[in-house]
Amino acid sequence: MTRSSPPTERVVAVLDFLVAHPGRRFGLSELARAVGLAKPTCLGIANELTRGGYLVLDPATKAYRLGPALIAAGRVAQQDFTAAALARRELAELSARYDTVGTASAVVGEQIMVLESSGPARAAATVKVGQTYPFAPPVGLMYVLWDGDRALDEWLARPPTLPSRTDRAHLRQVVTECRDRGYLVESLSPNGMRLHALMAGVAAYDLPAEVRDLVGEMVSSLGERVYLGADLAARRKHPVSLLAAPTFDADGRQELVLTLYVGAAITGAEIARRGDALVAAADAVTSQVSGRRPTGWR
Repeated sequence: MTRSSPPTERVVAVLDFLVAHPGRRFGLSELARAVGLAKPTCLGIANELTRGGYLVLDPATKAYRLGPALIAAGRVAQQDFTAAALARRELAELSARYDTVGTASAVVGEQIMVLESSGPARAAATVKVGQTYPFAPPVGLMYVLWDGDRALDEWLARPPTLPSRTDRAHLRQVVTECRDRGYLVESLSPNGMRLHALMAGVAAYDLPAEVRDLVGEMVSSLGERVYLGADLAARRKHPVSLLAAPTFDADGRQELVLTLYVGAAITGAEIARRGDALVAAADAVTSQVSGRRPTGWR
């Protein structure tokens, strides 16, 4: 069970708001109104963040902006996500080639977090760096899929965020095929897309009623949205949401998931081409961090 801290949540809300509006400055009244705080409460938070260098107060306009302390904190944090920084170039090349969004994400603490994103400007709002998702069944299979059976079993044992059922035989087939193929192909469905959008930024066990109602309308077997090899006829078109492939660290553990969004129906042959390109990009990141692919997997 996790505990929340409302005072801390208010501090995070102020920082998140300013991060979401880069280059802009906000007066106290505007800032308080934007984050839903009383003006005296917002002033106390802003004063402390300013003293710590996390905000800067313009003495002339009395407006706040992000401060230099965040730069130092960001640089230190980035050292723990070297692979994500290295993935940026690979993602940019894939995004340009296929005119779509590519991301690098990982499990950070108890949540899945988007660490890098690349793609055309019109799609910039599709997935944002820093966006989080719950990491518990039925969400997060691709983050343990290539990390060995122990990691998979530990994820399956987590309290589910949503009602789901486990068809062990089907899930084992999904795991085996994805490990052999080197990438995952997720099917595209209107309900699946709605569910993904609704769960963005939601804490693992604090899901709104709208999400639970939607799940009631969906078949929620683990791995059901993953295409198996027999489903992907080369000449026939298949509605695809995304492709995903892993990077590995020096111990052969899964580190990141690189994702290439599709959002359309494409042929099985085209899925294979994009999947191979994504695996090559993930392998390039693995090589740059001196990682290694587990023995026996593609």
